[in-house]
Amino acid sequence: MTSPSRDKPCCGGSTLFGFLPEPIQWRSVRTIAAVLLIALLLIVPMVSQWLGQSFYLTLATRIVIFAIVASGLNLILGFGGLVSMGHAMFVGIGAYVVGISSFHGLQDGWTQLGLAVLITMGVSAITGMVSLRTRGIGFIMITLAFGQMFYFLFVSLKQYGGDDGLLIAQRSQFAFLPDLNNRVALYYVTVAVLLIVMFLIWRVVHSRFGYVLRGFQSNEQRMVAAGFPRLRYQLSAYVASAVICAIAGVLLANLTLFSSPSYLSWQASGDSVLMIVLGGMGTVMGPLLGTAVFLLLEEALSGMTQHWMAWIGLFIFLIALFSRKGLWGALIGLSSKGVKS
Repeated sequence: MTSPSRDKPCCGGSTLFGFLPEPIQWRSVRTIAAVLLIALLLIVPMVSQWLGQSFYLTLATRIVIFAIVASGLNLILGFGGLVSMGHAMFVGIGAYVVGISSFHGLQDGWTQLGLAVLITMGVSAITGMVSLRTRGIGFIMITLAFGQMFYFLFVSLKQYGGDDGLLIAQRSQFAFLPDLNNRVALYYVTVAVLLIVMFLIWRVVHSRFGYVLRGFQSNEQRMVAAGFPRLRYQLSAYVASAVICAIAGVLLANLTLFSSPSYLSWQASGDSVLMIVLGGMGTVMGPLLGTAVFLLLEEALSGMTQHWMAWIGLFIFLIALFSRKGLWGALIGLSSKGVKS
């Protein structure tokens, strides 16, 4: 008897079109899907100009900014298993740093960004050390409590608008960057920030740090027994996640020329969680896709019915039921195990 040739493709579904090994198939599909999604982002200003509708550019900028928020939260939610209901607090801190500094005549964007990052690192380190000493529902409730505490803190600041929020007279001025008063320039700056954030997250989750972080998600006791300090790894991820959200807050304030306590509300935190679940937890591209679909559905349905959230909730429920990796996993046929982006 002769053994089957090794050059012949297996008939068990391990090749695509008979010539690509299965790992290369899925890697290619992921890459193509990611490139197409990013390409769509890059052509939005041209499409908006062609249609003569500047609203689409504003909506796209909003999508990109909240995709940055979702990507930051996904670092601890999707890859760390930590459900935070207070991350909107950090978005609000970033926005209010811009608003308050502008109110006092400071317009330099790099200074505003530096202040936002430093303040957020301090706040997140303190709140993280407290929150991460709990588990499960306790962690959710403590992060929610911290978020509401900061929400009411900014509501109480009557000098800066209180519950009405704070108008920003002028957008931040970043040396060596395009003028953010140009909406196209602002859009491309936000896209650049999003791409940098996604690349850094991809590098982190495929590093030793990322493997350890995901190890705590899957089997905390084994990781602790192996000698890995849980608090150190999870707190580092928590602070990094918060900083990303604060950067998004700086961009959001420059988009809206407004700083509002609503940016810190628990509803805003909940929306970010829903965007991640919709797009795909534990994937790099999922938060972007989930944010885009969520906000586009919100825009379309809110003009049709006052119960639009119920329809979005039903849609998210069906996606979560049939695809554990959300829309991104369903789109490229990923398995539900491991990091697939």
